[in-house]
Amino acid sequence: MKAAVYRRFGGPDVVHVEHIADLEPKADELLIRVHASTVSAADHRSRSRDIPAGLAIPSALVLGFFRPRRPVLGMDAAGIVEKTGDDIQGFAPGDEVAVMLGSRFGGHAEYALVKATDAVVHKPRGLRFNAAASLIFGGITAQAYLNQATVQADTSILVNGASGAVGSAFVQIASAVGAHVTAVCSRSNHALVTDLGAQRTIDYRTHDFTEDGTTYDVIVDCVGNAPVARVADSVRRGGAVLLVAADLRSLIHAKRDARRHGISVITGPGPYRAADLQHVMYLAEVGDIRPVIDRTYPLDDIAQAHRYVDTGRKRGSVVIQVAQAIQTIPPSATGESATTAAVSNRR
Repeated sequence: MKAAVYRRFGGPDVVHVEHIADLEPKADELLIRVHASTVSAADHRSRSRDIPAGLAIPSALVLGFFRPRRPVLGMDAAGIVEKTGDDIQGFAPGDEVAVMLGSRFGGHAEYALVKATDAVVHKPRGLRFNAAASLIFGGITAQAYLNQATVQADTSILVNGASGAVGSAFVQIASAVGAHVTAVCSRSNHALVTDLGAQRTIDYRTHDFTEDGTTYDVIVDCVGNAPVARVADSVRRGGAVLLVAADLRSLIHAKRDARRHGISVITGPGPYRAADLQHVMYLAEVGDIRPVIDRTYPLDDIAQAHRYVDTGRKRGSVVIQVAQAIQTIPPSATGESATTAAVSNRR
């Protein structure tokens, strides 16, 4: 099968497309024919070893010390079940699915394996594969963090880094429950995040949100420059700081900071769950969240996609188009009109 492979750490050009061995599902696995995936911030960090301060050794245990442990990146995938293991129930060949592969990676290939007990769900029929793929990484990450905080109608939440894949998902999911969302991003993205549901926007280049005296119930840091030490005075007592991007120092001091300031400090999403991904797909199906796709590249242009993600300027997701099936899609929450597309899929 064809896959985007990297055999060493480095810049975008270390990733190239080649043919690798076909996959065969074990008894508890599904073989997915991938139609779309994304190049996420996690893919960028894994490929380039751009790791938050102090986490180089822990990350190497997952990524590899001298060369990549998993040569095919891609933390998410939307596609069709090609084959199932003998012990699989609830999925069958031909099912359209959305999958969060997580640190197992493997989405940047024609086929991927996932355990049926992992975060794999049926994709809404009215949602295109590209659209579904664009929602997986950001959506499940945001939902997993929000599960650990109280966000409801009238909750005041600030999202630092609101225009990326994870940040835009936070804005939409929080807005869907009636929270008051403040979005921090560049001015060029203010119209986008406002359209997604943010009621207030802040340009990080000209305004420091920690200096204006405004306080929030929840602060989300998707960038890595808003640790508790910086934002503590901006969080109301009993509130929460969600550190989506954090260095070792922030992780070590999380419990201490929580006690000192009377807040919750959430440092990780926990295990990715099918229930959270199912909720994200439901929100997309009913129109409460929508895909934000910056650019789409074919698998053969994977290095170019990585090069663009490396700029740090992507809005929402950068999608990798691996394959398409013949399908007619009705108008959906994406706002796209019905189309029919067909290309061949070769293993």
